[in-house]
Amino acid sequence: MKIGVIGGGQLGRMLALAGTPLGMNFAFLDPAPDACAQALGEHIRADYGDQDHLRQLADEVDLVTFEFESVPAETVAFLSQFVPVYPSAESLRIARDRWFEKSMFKELGIPTPAFADIQSQADLDAAVAAIGLPAVLKTRTLGYDGKGQKVLRTAEQVVGAFAELGSVPCLLEGFVPFTGEVSLVAVRARDGETRFYPLVHNTHDNGILRLSVASSDHPLQALAEDYVGRVLNKLDYVGVLAFEFFEVDGGLKANEIAPRVHNSGHWTIEGAECSQFENHLRAVAGLPLGSTAKLGESAMLNFIGEVPAVDKVIAIDDCHLHHYGKAFKAGRKVGHATLRCADATRLQQQIAAVQALVDPV
Repeated sequence: MKIGVIGGGQLGRMLALAGTPLGMNFAFLDPAPDACAQALGEHIRADYGDQDHLRQLADEVDLVTFEFESVPAETVAFLSQFVPVYPSAESLRIARDRWFEKSMFKELGIPTPAFADIQSQADLDAAVAAIGLPAVLKTRTLGYDGKGQKVLRTAEQVVGAFAELGSVPCLLEGFVPFTGEVSLVAVRARDGETRFYPLVHNTHDNGILRLSVASSDHPLQALAEDYVGRVLNKLDYVGVLAFEFFEVDGGLKANEIAPRVHNSGHWTIEGAECSQFENHLRAVAGLPLGSTAKLGESAMLNFIGEVPAVDKVIAIDDCHLHHYGKAFKAGRKVGHATLRCADATRLQQQIAAVQALVDPV
């Protein structure tokens, strides 16, 4: 089976690493000349709206998936005329636009921060008056890793904020006084079978995920599964989906969904019976889903900007290095380490050992 992937970044690379042992081959459509997934398959270098090359991809593969939500929904809709594409164009259309996304959560009865659609500075002024400060202004599409957003704490910061974000459609969200950030990675098969990984505790810095720690018997696991299940069924979703939540007053409020394999699920490569990457491929290919059970205690640490010396990373017991083969650049995710230990105390010790390589004293 040959799988087409829209996007050739590290997520596409890790999909191919998971699919190769299953006898799968891969083709990646990506405009970047140095797309890091190209080492694992054919690289079709073209823009995501290039219909001639999209047809070429469709003619070469058995099905198509995508590795990130910046892909235009129109691209997926076009491909769907010629080859099966999972997740669907409708799933992507909703997940890539924060207004559509939050409106769906509200429709499904999933708690969210207060929010408003912003099309102008006048809209922003009115929304701030209604929602209050602090609040977060975000572009409706394309923002990730802290990009495309601005925290508004004072009236002075509201002035001109719409123009600061490019005068594009935005969403204003009321600030949530959360006690923690968690995410749930789930996978849904073509026949509707659904499986969930354990809730993960996430730590961010400047909007970029730094650390994810898989939980054991989290008290909000069942609630998170209920909310995620509502979204999966509403979208008739196929593949892996990640849902990020805020922990608030002993419950959960929705942050956002990602219609793809997710950074906070990287721990599953070594830390679960079947990784999120393999399970995504199983789902889109119509194969039986794998177990999402944990193997010991697990965590993932991102390497931002550069990867520490390889010999020092792999010298740490229970540590597994994943180097993306990308050029080092400030603010860029260039690799990660996953840790799997027998107990939680040992895991914290090993997390500290890896963090010492990233931020030496």
